[in-house]
Amino acid sequence: MSEPARPSIPQTDPRANYLAHKAEIDAAIAAVLEGGRYILGQEVAAFEAEFAAYIGVGHAVGVASGTDALELALRAAGIGSGDAVFTVSPTAVATVAAIERRGATPVLVDIDPTTYTMDPNRLEEAIRSVRRSPSSTVPRPAAIITVHLYGHPADMTAILTIARRYDLVVIEDGAQAHGATWRGRRVGAWGHLAAFSFYPTKNLAALGDGGAVVTDDAGLAERVRLLRQYGWRQRYVSELPGVNSRLDELQAAVLRVKLRHLDRENERRRQIAAAYTRLLADSGLGLPVCRPEAEPVYHQYVVRTPLREALQARLTAAGIGTLVHYPQAVHQQPAYAGRLPLGGPLSHSETAAAQVLSLPMYPELTDEAVRCVAEVIVGRPFDR
Repeated sequence: MSEPARPSIPQTDPRANYLAHKAEIDAAIAAVLEGGRYILGQEVAAFEAEFAAYIGVGHAVGVASGTDALELALRAAGIGSGDAVFTVSPTAVATVAAIERRGATPVLVDIDPTTYTMDPNRLEEAIRSVRRSPSSTVPRPAAIITVHLYGHPADMTAILTIARRYDLVVIEDGAQAHGATWRGRRVGAWGHLAAFSFYPTKNLAALGDGGAVVTDDAGLAERVRLLRQYGWRQRYVSELPGVNSRLDELQAAVLRVKLRHLDRENERRRQIAAAYTRLLADSGLGLPVCRPEAEPVYHQYVVRTPLREALQARLTAAGIGTLVHYPQAVHQQPAYAGRLPLGGPLSHSETAAAQVLSLPMYPELTDEAVRCVAEVIVGRPFDR
């Protein structure tokens, strides 16, 4: 069977980002190959220091993936069996998978329908509901994983206030929000720990899998360092029962190159988002909303419509790629439906899953391509 034709305007284009930095990336990879150290060497150490400084925390620990970063953050914080971890249902399933890999129980909380991030009011209701339960089998509230979905920061001010009230650990899932800020402070610097993914389509992207845990707590950072490599402080001597989850030298070298360009590329994403918003103002679509305290980085530009399938088909016919992030909230998916506790009704989560559509978004997207996408959506050309 032949591969489907590549859209003339893809929804995302990691190859374009590689080509934009090809000379720097190729040189960085060649230096690693010639150096002969491929695991946990100077490139990883340098990237960890640079990424920690960029986020504004004391420590970053490179690991093998964003999912591993979440799991190791939970493990370092002592979260496991018998613990409830509050998170959202509209998210990559990795968020919930990491919680279950720790033996903890995900409790799913509804979202703010305008930002798609955790609704602090629904969060507090969910925590109170779990605490009130008389059953000995109900897990104790222990942690919150807040997801900065599509690159828009969650309301960290309110979430941290609630976490302090109930003595809960806060872990930020920053996989889609490298460089975003809430009240002038980068996401990843707010919680006790944060997890990032460097999957090839992320704002800060490797050429394969990769992730990092960041924190200002030296003790937590040291636990993650031990856990990522069998619990070794001294080689072959395990102080903790750890795992194998290491960011390799090649990916770290690539990430060091791309980190230097991240702010500029995030600004380009904001320019693209502003153009979409202007051109689609009269389209009848639900457009992204930015909270005044937030500076998002538009990992995705997501519109909403109850006529999603028709709109997606029209764009596909015009050679324009789109994606649905995500067609089902986690609690609706076959692997999880009916077995995860819900922290109240998830009506906003379910409506979003039925209506969201991600338009093309990547830093190399041209102004002309943005205009083309908008013209197909509104059904008429704009003045040139």
